[in-house]
Amino acid sequence: MKSIFKSTSKLLVAATMVMGLGASSLMAEVKDKFQVSWTIYVGWMPWDYAQQKGIIDKWAKKYGIEIEMVQVNDYIESINQYTAGKFDGCLMTNMDALTIPAAGGVDSTAVIMGDYSNGNDGILLKNKKKLSDIKGQTVNLVELSVSHYLLARALETVGLSEKDVKVLNTSDADMVAAWGTKDVTAMTTWNPQLSEIMANNKDANLVFDSSKTPGEIIDMLVINTETLKDNPKLAKALTGAWFETMALMKKGDEAALTFMAQASGTDLAGYKSQLDSTMMFYEPSDLLTFTTSDAIPATMKKVSEFSFDHGILGEGAPDAEFIGMAFPGGKTFGDPKNIKLRFDDTYVKMAAEGKL
Repeated sequence: MKSIFKSTSKLLVAATMVMGLGASSLMAEVKDKFQVSWTIYVGWMPWDYAQQKGIIDKWAKKYGIEIEMVQVNDYIESINQYTAGKFDGCLMTNMDALTIPAAGGVDSTAVIMGDYSNGNDGILLKNKKKLSDIKGQTVNLVELSVSHYLLARALETVGLSEKDVKVLNTSDADMVAAWGTKDVTAMTTWNPQLSEIMANNKDANLVFDSSKTPGEIIDMLVINTETLKDNPKLAKALTGAWFETMALMKKGDEAALTFMAQASGTDLAGYKSQLDSTMMFYEPSDLLTFTTSDAIPATMKKVSEFSFDHGILGEGAPDAEFIGMAFPGGKTFGDPKNIKLRFDDTYVKMAAEGKL
């Protein structure tokens, strides 16, 4: 399972920021064939199921278009290729959407925020049981990733900051092995590595996880804004397919869940365990409430400030408000003349109202 999931790392690669320059203008056109990239992750397996079982084809046909979900083995590479204009859409976290395509100048729109991490990411201490015991320790994590963000948020809760620890960049693929070495005493990582370490090491204590910062690590379907503007049928078809699949998951369709489990390299029990720490929005009305809440702008403000402080908001960014973001209800954050990331409730609202 580890070997499959290692390609889904959520790390940020600042060097990719320049790749998307000009891509949006290249993609802007009315067309009838689309490609969306995806990678293996518990909250994104429904897209694979929808593709393989013809649900996406059914909805695409309804709108007279063709959609292909293209699996990319490496998570960051999938975002890089989207940013460069190869794909019309891509699955990525809210932080990566800001720091890769948006920071690279590609105007992107989050159409569906399908879930958020609700315990899938966590901080482990060896033989220590309180988060405050992390002070003075070296923390192994994927630097500039959502793990790094989670660490910063956790430290705030106990009156500490990154100055009180030392961060050591470690590949997500090496986390499990690293924990077994005597020098590693603190770690921030995500599932399935997190669960694997806890299951096999009695000295591993979970002292903080993403359930304590609910709604801040969001997994999204992102579409190039110019492509979306010219081709709203793409978003309608994908949203319809998504919630048809969500309905199967909500009623506990074992065949569907087993398919997703096996495709992600685990079994039904393992997949259900991962779902337990993932806040899935099965109902469009619930997702609409989340999408339109004041929590999203507040979260993105935190993410933007973290990203600026760590130099990943784009070359030459003078402050955390350099990149503008737009939210439902006319709310914005950052430079309104440089809006590069949009959170759109249009299609989820249509799903909630039964208008797709």
